[in-house]
Amino acid sequence: MDWILVTEQLLNGLQFGLMLFLLAAGLTLVFGIMDMINLAHGSLYMVGAYLAAAVLAAGGGFVAAVVAAMLGTALLGMLLEWSLLRRLYQRDHLSQVLATFALILILNEGVRMVWGEQPLMLNTPAALSGPVELLPGLLYPSYRLLIIGVGLAVALGLWLGVTRTRIGMWVRAGASNRPMAMALGVDTRRLFTLVFGLGAALCALAGSLLGPLLAVQVGMGESILILAFVVIVIGGIGSIRGALVGSLLVGLVDTASRTLLPMLLRQLATPEVASNVGPALASMLIYLLMAAVLFWKPQGLFPARSG
Repeated sequence: MDWILVTEQLLNGLQFGLMLFLLAAGLTLVFGIMDMINLAHGSLYMVGAYLAAAVLAAGGGFVAAVVAAMLGTALLGMLLEWSLLRRLYQRDHLSQVLATFALILILNEGVRMVWGEQPLMLNTPAALSGPVELLPGLLYPSYRLLIIGVGLAVALGLWLGVTRTRIGMWVRAGASNRPMAMALGVDTRRLFTLVFGLGAALCALAGSLLGPLLAVQVGMGESILILAFVVIVIGGIGSIRGALVGSLLVGLVDTASRTLLPMLLRQLATPEVASNVGPALASMLIYLLMAAVLFWKPQGLFPARSG
């Protein structure tokens, strides 16, 4: 097997895993602190991608488009939390699922009304359109390297913010024992709004960066939301460290298996069988990984809640 192909797939898996982390970090904080199942989290990822594409089409630069998308989506997320979602915190999970599912439908139709049915183009910056030679014979797209760099920087920033700041201390307290945090005087209403806005901004960052690689279209958030939930189940609800480790595991397993598994099967079966069975087995591996983690660690790899 070619070492260049293996290295490329590992880098692709790292890039995909870090983008999953941007989605899962906000989702796990919302789930862990607020005990809130937010199915509309993927829709914020879609809104962020559309906002970035709209700013870019209006003549703004790529950086301006990403920043505008993050600010606009954060404001939208905080508005949703303030106007609707905080009324669901005391409801059961079924009510939360139904309400946020309705939000998915509303946001999908809203995006369709504003931007239409057709997918939008979100082009790669011209300066990052070419490859970079990492090692002799190993060329890798510079834009994907940018995504890896941004993902690592955000992961480091979140780790420092959660473990080294007062707000991070409140977030950890809320994730591990919310009633005790409230009893100690933490303003949970403001904290929840802030966390929700941060999660929405991270969604927009992921949508803006993945837009040039994937299609910017209505409903783009639903499929990736399932993977984000798998990530937080593997990593442990409410844990940023767990979200990072889970994201990297899912990203590497998903990317590597989709490329390498069909190649391995071709050594054992006919090309037709390998091409049919390989992708199916690859898509199952993530859920087998989740089942294995839950078997040995029912609370996930790094649970935030102790009881």
